[in-house]
Amino acid sequence: MTLKSLAVAFGLATTALSATPVLAQYPERPVQIVIPYGPGGATDLSARALASALSSHSSEPFVLVNRTGAGGATGSAAVANAQGDGYTVLAARVGSHTVNPAMKANLPYKLEDFRFVGVYEINPVVCAVAADSDIQSMDDLIAKAKQDPAAVRYSTSGVGSMLQIAAAMVLDSFGVENVKEVTHLPLAGDGEAALAVYQGTATFICTNSSPLASFVKNGQLRPILVTTSEPVEGFDAPTAASLGHEDLESLVGWTGIAGPDDMPDEAAEQWRSWLAEAVKDETFLKFMKQVGSQVDLMSPDESLEFVNNQYQTFSRLVDELGLRVE
Repeated sequence: MTLKSLAVAFGLATTALSATPVLAQYPERPVQIVIPYGPGGATDLSARALASALSSHSSEPFVLVNRTGAGGATGSAAVANAQGDGYTVLAARVGSHTVNPAMKANLPYKLEDFRFVGVYEINPVVCAVAADSDIQSMDDLIAKAKQDPAAVRYSTSGVGSMLQIAAAMVLDSFGVENVKEVTHLPLAGDGEAALAVYQGTATFICTNSSPLASFVKNGQLRPILVTTSEPVEGFDAPTAASLGHEDLESLVGWTGIAGPDDMPDEAAEQWRSWLAEAVKDETFLKFMKQVGSQVDLMSPDESLEFVNNQYQTFSRLVDELGLRVE
């Protein structure tokens, strides 16, 4: 081969290489985490703690956006319909991804519209009454609910919310025959629902541990049940299993990261790496423990199985009790 032909060949090879697209390293710009609930709630607290733990592991910042409405459906739908480039992800939650699909007949998304990277947090559900209430135990609460259902009021963050399905599931498990006769008091959020119990407007609340943590710590609310199999630090209450109600162990809150169903592998793998770092972060772990959460990183497959199993449980309960929201 002559020098001239070698030069031509080299030039063609160089042109071919330069024409080959080079995959950009993710992330190249800020990553938006959509929180489908308002500030100060369980999802917001969890997502912000996670973003803080990840800040030193990413070359680009995380932008947290509270996109509220329709019990988590508005923000979830926004992510389901977002461009599948990994730059918009969702702080997916029990309410948005198992309660909503189980209770609401018309949702603007399906579980299949999301690619789950991993569930990383489990929240026990805690049932609590006011600290000065004459209700000392679940037996006391159930006795009142059976004697005069309408006089017993449970507060929630709205119709079709996780708090509604939690209270209904607990009452049903403990033998209240017509759960719908117990008075449901829907309010604007977890905080208002907890405050209603403290102020005496509502009899009890069943919700995730995190929004109740400060009320319990300050001696304003008294927990009477936790749904996890083991006791929860900071919540001095019997477990459902210890009272013979193991069926309630599936009644837990959770938070995970999910993107649109066409989220690229590179972004999903990076998020897996980030989550693995977060669950080892001491500050993150300390905060999660303070709000009563258990950090447990599930694989994508484990996350999907967990979410689908909880959805099936909730869906059966909704059908049995006639709680579906049309």
